[in-house]
Amino acid sequence: MSERFRQVFALMPDRLRQGMLSLSDEEQGRVEEIRLRTGQPPALTISNEVRCTHGNPVEQQELELLLQAACKWSMHTVLDQLCNGYMTVEGGHRIGVVGTAVMEGERVRTICDISSINIRIARQITGCASDIALQITKEDRPVNTLIVAPPGGGKTTILRDLIRIFSQRGIRVSVADERGELAAMWRGTVQMDLGPATDVLTGCPKAQAIQILLRGMNPQVIAVDEITAPEDVRAMELAVGCGAAILATAHAETTADLCKRPLYRALLEAGVIERFVVLGREGTARTAQVKNVRELIC
Repeated sequence: MSERFRQVFALMPDRLRQGMLSLSDEEQGRVEEIRLRTGQPPALTISNEVRCTHGNPVEQQELELLLQAACKWSMHTVLDQLCNGYMTVEGGHRIGVVGTAVMEGERVRTICDISSINIRIARQITGCASDIALQITKEDRPVNTLIVAPPGGGKTTILRDLIRIFSQRGIRVSVADERGELAAMWRGTVQMDLGPATDVLTGCPKAQAIQILLRGMNPQVIAVDEITAPEDVRAMELAVGCGAAILATAHAETTADLCKRPLYRALLEAGVIERFVVLGREGTARTAQVKNVRELIC
């Protein structure tokens, strides 16, 4: 059993583990998600295909036990994360949680009566961005680069490896990791290898995080996952104006799709981005094309 799968396996109540025991070591290594819904059998996503396990439906009490095990029986320590619908556990795995939201004004105070849990198994593909790093490097540093792909297209995996590569070159990289996707911080320790010269700010809105990192960490590169708001674009412009290079990701099927969206058009019109990395698939294989911004026709 792989170490990462073992970490997740150990959190699950005994009965729910049984459906996982039939998986071969090779299949365990390819599990991407484990979805547990009350009244339904567990479902596994393996290499982008969903497979339901045989066995009794998941019970609500089992979901509660899993969460208790995940937070080491100290639920109060993860309440802030749960209010955002997830928690990160040792190894960098993310547990998404939904049920009944308890509101306090406009803020979610907690989630009770848990109905579904989605365990996303963290994995790092070291070296997957080596060729990309060569194509976006100028004078030993990255140029401002936007990684483009649809959800689940591998943007975060590529960005994480680029961070590691440039950090290993001694370049100071600061990561605005609002939702903990890149570093998978757990109890103050980064669970993913982001290199020796990387500083991470997590749990803070991206635009605010970029400003904090600029003021305090003197970064040569700022990395940010999923540009989603106008204030993110303005913060990126500020970072570039202060001399930091930007590595960022955006949801889009293609660069043409990117151009149709006002937010990203504003980013392009600001002249911030110099390179695009467009991720895709050919059959089961992932592809990556690096394009100069001058090649983009909007």
